[in-house]
Amino acid sequence: MNQLTTLLLLAAFVLGFNASAEASRQITDQIGRQVTIPDKVDRVVVLQHQTLNLLVQLNAASKMVGVLANWKQELGDDYARLVPGLNQIPRVGDLTHVDAEKLVTLRPQVVFVTNYAPREMIDSISALGIPVVAISLRHDAPGERNKFNPTQTDEELAYASGLREGIKLIADIVNKPQEGAALIAAATEGHQLVSARTGNLPAAQRVRAYMANPDLTTYGSGKYTGLMMSHAGALNVAAATVKGYKQVAMEQVIAWNPQVIFVQSRFPQVVKQIENDPRWQTIDAVRQHRVWLMPEYAKAWGYPMPEALGLGELWMAKKLYPQKFSDIDMQQRVNRWYLRFYRHPYQDNHG
Repeated sequence: MNQLTTLLLLAAFVLGFNASAEASRQITDQIGRQVTIPDKVDRVVVLQHQTLNLLVQLNAASKMVGVLANWKQELGDDYARLVPGLNQIPRVGDLTHVDAEKLVTLRPQVVFVTNYAPREMIDSISALGIPVVAISLRHDAPGERNKFNPTQTDEELAYASGLREGIKLIADIVNKPQEGAALIAAATEGHQLVSARTGNLPAAQRVRAYMANPDLTTYGSGKYTGLMMSHAGALNVAAATVKGYKQVAMEQVIAWNPQVIFVQSRFPQVVKQIENDPRWQTIDAVRQHRVWLMPEYAKAWGYPMPEALGLGELWMAKKLYPQKFSDIDMQQRVNRWYLRFYRHPYQDNHG
């Protein structure tokens, strides 16, 4: 008896294959797959950190029975403070791999994966009788939906529509439609406030900005991070020559000479590396002490998050153009968001 046969028998025993007794519905995931899921979903496995974060904000964390193993790397070591018991939830895989035997024992009704999860991974889970839903948080053309770095004709539409669709899809799957609508509305409100004040800034007047990640990786065109900077009134120096998320040469960064450098909250070590590395000292942002560590809520992941639109773009715009946003109390807005969607007060872990 081979491993697949053993797993199928185990799945039949553990899951019960009670489909005939359980009401079901059909949904379409974000890579265009038709998936049949139960009407009521109470047990999910999450192999994508963006979806994990969204489930928490939808007040559906109690439905997670399995998570990706490297969630701390993606969400930060302190994220568990927002989700009591997160450290105790079994870890069954990552963005591109799953432990099928462990997965079956958790009896999930749905497994969430990223849009670029290998097809064989999706097929192996589906073969066990477990519905798989792929989430991209993008609205892509056919042929681009399962790519990490897609080609987009309209980035604005791809991410604005994709985030709304993704939140609504996840919320509907876990039976939290009202929470999903509230999250979308809050994100849209903050985004519109920023756009009203920075949307008409000409390119020549925009601050040149660079997103510094570990090992000289950055975000160029085709990623939400570039749009985040654009919405806030910045010009992403990498956008013209870099597609997606890639490593660049130090000489290229020096040539770009950004006026501002942003570093994501999860990579505080990058700020110290930049400040202490002699190669960076000729760059305007470093000389003028404008290397800024982003707060946790400004999730510049390359994919949009509701608080990135609702809060992060506002934080970034206020840093770049303080006079335009002097009336905005970020602490007040952030606390309100965290109490509403995380059910915890905001805590700044970087002092």
